[in-house]
Amino acid sequence: MDINFFESLKLLFQIIAVIFVASYLFTRSRYFKEVITGKISIKTQIILTLFFGIVSIYGTLGNIQIHGALINVRDLGPLVGGLTCGPYVGIGAGLIGGFFRYTQGGPYMYSCFFASVMAGILGAVMYYANKKQFVSTPVAIIFTILVETLHSLIALITTTPPSQVVSIITVVIIPMIIINAIGMGIFSTMYHNLIAEWKTMDEKLALETEIAKKDAELHIAAKIQQSFLPDTLPVFPGFSIAAKSCPAKEVGGDFFDIIPFQVIKLSKESLGIMIADVSGKGVPAALFMALSRIVVRVVAGWFDEPAKTITYANTIIEDNSKTGIFVTLFYGIINQEKKSLRYVNAGHNPPIIYRQTTREFFELPLTGIAIGVLPDAQYDQNVTILQSGDIICMYTDGVTEAVNETNEMYGENRLKELIQKNEYLEPQKMVDKIINDVNIFAGNEPQFDDITLMIIKVE
Repeated sequence: MDINFFESLKLLFQIIAVIFVASYLFTRSRYFKEVITGKISIKTQIILTLFFGIVSIYGTLGNIQIHGALINVRDLGPLVGGLTCGPYVGIGAGLIGGFFRYTQGGPYMYSCFFASVMAGILGAVMYYANKKQFVSTPVAIIFTILVETLHSLIALITTTPPSQVVSIITVVIIPMIIINAIGMGIFSTMYHNLIAEWKTMDEKLALETEIAKKDAELHIAAKIQQSFLPDTLPVFPGFSIAAKSCPAKEVGGDFFDIIPFQVIKLSKESLGIMIADVSGKGVPAALFMALSRIVVRVVAGWFDEPAKTITYANTIIEDNSKTGIFVTLFYGIINQEKKSLRYVNAGHNPPIIYRQTTREFFELPLTGIAIGVLPDAQYDQNVTILQSGDIICMYTDGVTEAVNETNEMYGENRLKELIQKNEYLEPQKMVDKIINDVNIFAGNEPQFDDITLMIIKVE
């Protein structure tokens, strides 16, 4: 049968195309995953030997001979087997493919048998030389070209008559070298892509596991932080109090507190109230929140003047603030007999007082900068006299700065209108009403900041 160089390439490419499909499917099996991990069991080695042996046999089935030389890609099976799995698979596949070629007879049967086994051996040598790792694609292609060239030289020297050398080289050897090199390049690319794919899957699994672990830790942290806030608010005759905090993330930087001074014997007629907002969000803000709350709560038991409490607390907090975090805070002391509120507003949103008797609002202005900014900051205190029916609304900026889909802020006016409209509600119902109204206003927009609210009603 007359055949030229291009027809040889076409025939070999048709053979190797089938091998590509089979190899792709096989590399997705659990057996080949053992190859990637480097932990190949005896059972898997036998299966791999049979697979690459069958690939070697199929690579001989072109049924086209030129002067007794079969056009084939037989060496690809044992070569890949040796490069990926080591000597047992490479040599085993070479013996299977080589023996099958030997049964086909012809002048090249001995040299081809030896060449197939040699391909498996050389592949295994490279496998160990590369520390049991598959070589890079360029190295694999060059290595295949060298092995096939060596195979061809052995056949030419030992078997090919001088008159047939040119036709054997041009129609058999060169096409075989080209297609084997292409086949090795495609398989190598497939192999390395598979490694990258499995590595990505492993990294994804590790990432998902780590995220789940972090979520569990944040859930625990959220519970711990929630435990810092009062579970129940103390009963203080003449005043009804309710408060709620809704962090934007699992943990937040807002907090509120009620300090019953009768417990620390400062004054049975006094009650400390506090609301604060730590700069930043997440875990750092939550840790700073815990520090600030504890410091202010402890120091509040030492002084009966809000200005002294916050001045002293600021020194401690600033000394422990190493990351530039600060906290805005409103701290006040309500006197039951005098119905007065002495307070310090350290950079916080001015609380609103709604006076039902006149249906007017007024604010409790700033008396100093945020805590944790300057070590020697000084704080003044103000006093306001309360009346029956007064509603004190203390809040963080997560309330008034909540935005809707048009980037419009909730604002103080809406807050005041809602308080006035619901002035006869109990504090707890008013707190729930305000937070619900803020959520409705924001709609589908995510909550960007912590929301904390305290309502105090003077009876």
